Amino acid sequence: MTAEEIRKIIIGAVAKNGGHLASSLGAVEIAKALSEVFDPYVDRIIWDVGHQAYAWKILTDRAEKFDTIRSLGGVSPFSNPLESKADAAIAGHAGVALSIAEGYAAARDLKGTKEHVVAVIGDSSIVNGTSFEALNFCDSEKRKVILVLNDNEMSISKPTGAISKFLGRLITGVKYNRIKTAAENAGHKLKLTFLRDIYHRWESRVKSLFLGSSFFERFGLRYIGPVDGHDLEALKEAFTVAKEDKRSVLVHVVTKKGYGYKPAEMNPTKWHGVGAFDPEQKAVKGAKTEDWSAAFGEIISEEARQDKRIVALTAAMKDGTGLVDFAKEFPERFFDVGIAEGHMVAFAAGLAQGGLKPVVAIYSTFLQRAVDQVMHDLAIARVPVVIAVDRAGVVGNDGKTHQGLYDIAMLKCLPNVKIVQPKDKEDLRALIKEALRYEGPTVIRYPRGKVPLETIEVHEDENAKLQIWATGDQIPKANEIAASIKAGVVFARTIKPFDAERLAAQRKAGKTIVSIENGSIIGGFGELIGADKRFGWPDEYIPHGSQAELEIKYSFSAEQITEELRNG
Repeated sequence: MTAEEIRKIIIGAVAKNGGHLASSLGAVEIAKALSEVFDPYVDRIIWDVGHQAYAWKILTDRAEKFDTIRSLGGVSPFSNPLESKADAAIAGHAGVALSIAEGYAAARDLKGTKEHVVAVIGDSSIVNGTSFEALNFCDSEKRKVILVLNDNEMSISKPTGAISKFLGRLITGVKYNRIKTAAENAGHKLKLTFLRDIYHRWESRVKSLFLGSSFFERFGLRYIGPVDGHDLEALKEAFTVAKEDKRSVLVHVVTKKGYGYKPAEMNPTKWHGVGAFDPEQKAVKGAKTEDWSAAFGEIISEEARQDKRIVALTAAMKDGTGLVDFAKEFPERFFDVGIAEGHMVAFAAGLAQGGLKPVVAIYSTFLQRAVDQVMHDLAIARVPVVIAVDRAGVVGNDGKTHQGLYDIAMLKCLPNVKIVQPKDKEDLRALIKEALRYEGPTVIRYPRGKVPLETIEVHEDENAKLQIWATGDQIPKANEIAASIKAGVVFARTIKPFDAERLAAQRKAGKTIVSIENGSIIGGFGELIGADKRFGWPDEYIPHGSQAELEIKYSFSAEQITEELRNG
């Protein structure tokens, strides 16, 4: 299968189901070269994030069903060992591939087997703290790994391109490296170590001068590159050299996001993650509607105009969290820390204790990586930081690695942390204002999708025996249920601390308490208030599929809950 054929399959499937397009298109030749140089089912190829691995899926037994990607029961949106033996590890969060690779390599060496271990890491992921911890732990002499650095940000200009290309071909040439290895081995036998030392110093200085490789070589990684990431033969040569070397090797590959599809090449950020689109019209389907992320960005910008102490932070998610306009209007008050969520929260703690008002924008799934900093650096000392938790709840087609179901369960046990959830845009505005005045950390969670622009009224009925306590985005569902059966709705605007006085009064009056939340039932809001009946997501990882499909699959739709309450 040619690279062009692979790209055609990717574009067709993403146009149908949505998905990560630009990064997948940019890594096609990497996947193809890896599949030809290594054995996908014996050697262990670890993709740092599944964004890059669509071509790998197509090349490893999933081509015929690839058009089902991200759909319920279809191909997983990220690498998944339960789906294919060619997927060595789960690949939803960036920065962990090298650590996993080193674990595979250590296990291999202890067992005495011979499989190769390769980690494919993007240039943004390599700066993640876990990646640096893995680099620090790298032991080239004992655990050989191959690190493929997929650099899709570097642009080699014409004046320097020829030199870089020449040196890259020289350093990655199979014949050259075989001869060099033979010479080094001969040097060992002849005890001419001073000649090898002179040679290595020369090679290191040349590569450092032109390629900046000495940084990685200080960690014991032999540097190869840069290699044209869209030149299949050059990639195969480089991977063959890395495969034959006895040391750990870093292969620096330069790619272009969106390669082979002009709209994605011209605007890789826009085409990074997309919904369904018409590949001929080259436009995403559907009218633009205001979502929660955009509403958050608009409100934070409004507040920042009134208060110069407000600063905003994100971890390589400026577009996804709605902070594009804030960054343009207040560039000196905007911080993108890269894929470093733990650092971001600790940095925010310093900003707050330095007299500013930091607002951290982060997806629920990525907040998992900074729970320690929330506890240690914010909660203990009641540091006033606002954490805007986007994609809180089921996110649908992104699947198991990205479902935002666990933030309540992770954070509700931490003293001094306030957790709230709005039901509409005006409520979001009010909660942000309150959070900016609160003397302690506030977590504001909101879901993926369209934000209600009109005020949602709550179907309260204190006389009803059945009282439904619902978190913000579940209020419409609770209202619908209450309209079908005799029930009152309580808006759990503040999840923690919840309205204990109201709950105690209802308990005293003999009410039956029901909870509905877009989160895990285990450790969730319903558990916190001791609800008699709890509705949410069960104790299992929720797969990919549309939110409506998943709600039906897990008996979480308004109709299904109504039926259960009516019969129970």
